[in-house]
Amino acid sequence: MSSLTDSEKRYFEAILGMKNGYVLNYTDATFAELFRRYNIDIHSQKYQTYGTSKAKKMRAFWDQEPDSVVGPVLKEVLDAYVLQCELSGRKPNEAILKKCQAIVSRLSGGKASPTSAETGDAFLRQEFVISNLSKLPVEGPVTDIIAARLDEAAKALKAGAYFAVIVLCGSILEGVLLAVAQRHQEKFNRSPISPKTAEGKVKSFHEWSLAQLIDVAHDVGLLKLDVKKFSHGLRDFRNFIHPYQQMRSQFTPDQHTAKVCFQVLKAALADLAGER
Repeated sequence: MSSLTDSEKRYFEAILGMKNGYVLNYTDATFAELFRRYNIDIHSQKYQTYGTSKAKKMRAFWDQEPDSVVGPVLKEVLDAYVLQCELSGRKPNEAILKKCQAIVSRLSGGKASPTSAETGDAFLRQEFVISNLSKLPVEGPVTDIIAARLDEAAKALKAGAYFAVIVLCGSILEGVLLAVAQRHQEKFNRSPISPKTAEGKVKSFHEWSLAQLIDVAHDVGLLKLDVKKFSHGLRDFRNFIHPYQQMRSQFTPDQHTAKVCFQVLKAALADLAGER
């Protein structure tokens, strides 16, 4: 079991919004993807000691696993918290965040890495421009579709259709990454984190989730770490295309959120085009 004290757990309970059974805005699927990166099946019976909600599984996780496992997972969850605040135009609770980062540092036996709101702000202040979409490693006809959707997203942003901007940005990112995976098939298939079937075979690309495409694109060197991080935020917001999920999370995108998602998309395209 981890060495988290009751007081330390309460800090994480507060910052992750675990009171009502949730953990940030993770869905069951994205929660599973988070832990899968650490070779953990969080939805298995093992972590249902206290119940089946995501919050109860998180409590079972940090009660059962050692510091060396709990530390990295909580670090990534804190990154997700900061990112969620940035994309929503909210300021993180810096006092509790610093407490939690110090706890993660203790669990990890070292210094906490610089994943603060300042780091995110620096990324979001940059201006990313795609001067030539033909530089993207995708087929010509796909480039024309990407250009049309980018134009439509820009019009939607100007018209105040902020949710439409997020959906369009998510669809463009997923489409481009799928095309890139098909262009670099060997690299993507040979990545140690490529999704596999129960028999151990790499899944067909059309079965990959957007999260998996993002992670593998970073693993093979096509997306930088900052873009990977913020792309997961865009992906999370894109998931609110399901009305029930949007209602449950009370998510109402505004101009700031839409602009940030557009910024993340442009950064991802710049990476994939080799312009950063």
